[in-house]
Amino acid sequence: MKTILLSLFSLLLFASCTAQTNKVMVKEEAGDLKLTVNGKDFMINGMNWDYFPIGTNYEYSLWAQPEDLIIAALDEEMGLLKNMGVNAVRQYTGVPAKWITYIYEKHGIYTMLNHSFGRYGLTLDGAWVANTEYADPRTRKILMEEVQMLARDYQNTPGLLMYLLGNENNYGLSWEGAETEDIPVEDQKTTIRAKAMYKLFNEAAVAMKGIDQSHPVAICNGDLAYLDLIVTECPDVDILGTNMYRGASFGDAFERVKKEYGKPLMFTEFGADAFNVKTQSEDQLSQAYYMVENWREIYANAAGMGKAGNSLGGFTFQFSDGWWKFGQTYSLDVHDNNASWGNGGYDRDFTKGTNNMNEEWFGIAGKGPTNEKGLYKLSPRAAYFALQEAHQFDPFSKGASPQKLEHHFDGIQLKNAVMKASGDKRE
Repeated sequence: MKTILLSLFSLLLFASCTAQTNKVMVKEEAGDLKLTVNGKDFMINGMNWDYFPIGTNYEYSLWAQPEDLIIAALDEEMGLLKNMGVNAVRQYTGVPAKWITYIYEKHGIYTMLNHSFGRYGLTLDGAWVANTEYADPRTRKILMEEVQMLARDYQNTPGLLMYLLGNENNYGLSWEGAETEDIPVEDQKTTIRAKAMYKLFNEAAVAMKGIDQSHPVAICNGDLAYLDLIVTECPDVDILGTNMYRGASFGDAFERVKKEYGKPLMFTEFGADAFNVKTQSEDQLSQAYYMVENWREIYANAAGMGKAGNSLGGFTFQFSDGWWKFGQTYSLDVHDNNASWGNGGYDRDFTKGTNNMNEEWFGIAGKGPTNEKGLYKLSPRAAYFALQEAHQFDPFSKGASPQKLEHHFDGIQLKNAVMKASGDKRE
């Protein structure tokens, strides 16, 4: 009996030790900024992750499926992510806390939990309002209640990395729908609305940190638009996250944020699509090129690497193709080649005056059909294998230097990655 009791005590002790909440914080060191988890330096090798079978859209929820399907899906996809060096995923609210913990304990991958903060509209007094007005007292009340509840519900969740508020909500001040469009131009009307929005972002961050002192609060901005307002209205936000699509280089982003805001910079979205509008065909080589160059800059601007020293890492967009992204409610079983917006930074397939960004082709893995169990297989593209090499570099490892970074990235052979992808055919 004594042996049984000791074994039970040991099991309970082990469970309590492994289920402890992680202490995540931003640390300043010699003027540089970095993220630490339980006191250890942490570079975010992140991925935007979701699970949408072909033929479904945003109305589908993996978490509403049978538990055996959820486990099978997570084990397959998180296994692939871990194998390429990913240590964090970006997920939207709706994921039960137990699955955040499962992903962490089974696969060693953290979750950044994202509340959209009215980005896609709100229900006010029983009526749906598609374009959120952040100065509206009803809007403020709803959003503040939601984020405080989020902090209370998830604060003790093992595997939680941080909270993220919004998803390029500054673009939502102009865009009428959820589909991606050309970057809007700031004007007096949107600037007034933006000031109310950023002020509310800050109030939300203060309230959430009052509940949970173990996890930072970041916001997700579209590029560096309204950075002047962020500086004045968001002094209590811990991290500036940005969805930034500038091509192979982020340009002056690191230095601007360092000089103007003084907060760490995290890329909540960035990457490239795998479709070339000029050739009207898949272009894995170009996708891999842009992503590798992006990660080269992210590591080069990490603390201690001699540049801006404010880069916390990023979340590549995205793990698998979203067949529903163009149209969103129709032709869900068609892999659409339509380019919905133009971006000259991606010069390999850009022609002035035409669109070249294909929303349904941003995955670093292609998506296969759904089987009778409701699961699908992924086919990693060249970008998967190229980033697998890229993530082997740790800017916080002993002896890391700008020279070793350049040597490491110069050694990534993109054509070899393309060959690996062509040979990795999954059933």
